[in-house]
Amino acid sequence: MPETTTPPQGTFAEPIFGRLLTAMVTPFKEDGSVDESRTAELAQSLVDDGHDGLVVCGTTGEYSTMTDEENEKVFRIVKEAVGEQCKVVAGVGSNDTAHTLHLASLAEGIGVDGLLVVTPYYNKPTQAGVAAHFTTVANAVKTPVMLYDIPGRAGIPILPATFEKLATHENIVAVKDAKADFAAATEVMAATDLQYYSGDDGLTLPWMAMGAVGLVGVTTHIAPALFRQLIDAVVAQDLSTAQKLHLEIAPIVSATMTRVPGCVAAKQILSWQGKLDSATVRLPHVDPTDEEIALMRADLEKSSVASTLIR
Repeated sequence: MPETTTPPQGTFAEPIFGRLLTAMVTPFKEDGSVDESRTAELAQSLVDDGHDGLVVCGTTGEYSTMTDEENEKVFRIVKEAVGEQCKVVAGVGSNDTAHTLHLASLAEGIGVDGLLVVTPYYNKPTQAGVAAHFTTVANAVKTPVMLYDIPGRAGIPILPATFEKLATHENIVAVKDAKADFAAATEVMAATDLQYYSGDDGLTLPWMAMGAVGLVGVTTHIAPALFRQLIDAVVAQDLSTAQKLHLEIAPIVSATMTRVPGCVAAKQILSWQGKLDSATVRLPHVDPTDEEIALMRADLEKSSVASTLIR
């Protein structure tokens, strides 16, 4: 009998936070206040569309323009709305470790399933400082931590040696990678049990092909079924289907992620789909211009499922 090969544990075993997650926008009313009912409804809609988890109050959730009280409110609304149906991961990152600890305490008190902690931005600490920041947070909570590596916003990367050090902490379990350094990630994956999530919507296929367990996306607001099918095809090792879906998704990613900031585009398209009453964003974000809207619509119309994406 030929010898069988067991798929790598990190790739095909069910990951701690699931595979398809959306970094959820925070719905605002036209006056800029948090729309509590729409927040709960959007969370439920995403779960109904096949999501395994939701990341709330991350970059796309505009957490940095929200008060701590508003962030805590959104943690609670989403946890109460869908916490029995999916994983809820709270964005608690900050460039101030003490502030991160405060937000983490609020989120943990609500009972979220995970904490998304971004690299301290603006300060540009050394790698020793980066490690100390994450370790301090992980030591202070019992909730599993997902590290968020996004040097385009933070100004610095998390280097492989730092990841390897942090991976020894039992409470640090996952990484959302938005720097697309596949060589560095391969080094970390080979040396640790950290579960990697793509932080780049359009790179979901290559990320999962090399060992990532899933995606934390923004375009997943817009075309959840396609991303669900893509992820499932990779897990089933159906490369042909995954490749076709990757190409189908490309223009939708372009509309959502390249014309204006992701939260602005996602809210605009969700409002076209009737899932938001208002596409309101908070300064310094602004509404898309007529030219930007035309580009977004042109991108979406390149998809074979355009009729389901825009009205």
